Amino acid sequence: MKAYILNKFGKPSVLTLSDVPNPMANSGDVRIKIKRIGLNYAEVQSRKGLYSWAPKIPYIPGMEAFGTIDQIGANVSPGRIGEKVMIGTQFGSYGEYVVVPEHLAIPVIPHYSEDENAAFLVNYMTAWIALIKMARIKAGDNVLIQAAAGGVGTAAVQIAKNLDCRVFGTCSTETKRKLLCDLGVDLAINYVQDDFVHLIKDFNSGSGVDVVVEVVGGDVYQKSLSLLNPF
Repeated sequence: MKAYILNKFGKPSVLTLSDVPNPMANSGDVRIKIKRIGLNYAEVQSRKGLYSWAPKIPYIPGMEAFGTIDQIGANVSPGRIGEKVMIGTQFGSYGEYVVVPEHLAIPVIPHYSEDENAAFLVNYMTAWIALIKMARIKAGDNVLIQAAAGGVGTAAVQIAKNLDCRVFGTCSTETKRKLLCDLGVDLAINYVQDDFVHLIKDFNSGSGVDVVVEVVGGDVYQKSLSLLNPF
C-alpha cells in the first residue's frame, strides 16, 4: 500500500510517500480501508518531534480516519466486514489501510459526512475526558474555554452547553467570535481585543469560573488561573 512515513522531524515536506506492506489484522483486530483522514494539532506536534505520546520514528503518522472494515482477526464478529467506521488511534492513518483493536473502530454517526466522521473522535474524546472525566462538570457550572473556536474548543463548547453549563469562550478573530455565538456560548470574547478576565467578572457580577479548558499557555494560562473560583 501507499503510506506517508515520518523518518525525521520537521516541516510537512519531511513526510515521504512510500510503498509498504499491507498491514494484516491479528486476533482482536480489524483492518480498515481508509477513505478520509482527520488532521489534528497532536499530529502536527508529532511531526515536529514535540509530542511525547508519539512512537519512535520511523512510523506512519495519523490518529483518526473514516473508512470500511475489510479484514478481521480471530475473535472478531464476521458481521463487521463491510462496516463503515471512524477510528481513533495513536498512529497509522496516513496510509491506504490501518489495523486497530476492534474497540477502536467506532460505528459512524449516520447524519455526519465522511469528513465529519473522520475528524470527530480525537477532538470530542479530548474534550469529553477534560470536562467529564477530569473536571466533572455539572449543570450550572461556569466554564471558560480558551481557543474555543478550534477543534477541541468547539467540541468542549457543545458538551458543556448540552450539560446546561454557562459557557465563556475566547478566540482571536471576529470571524471566530461569530462562530462561538452561533454555537451558543453565553459570552464570546476576542481576547486579542478585550480583557477576558474583566469581561467575565463583569458578566458574573464579580465572580470567576468553576472550570477552565486552557490550551494556549503563557499569559492566557496565568489569567485563567486567576479566574478560578475556590474548589
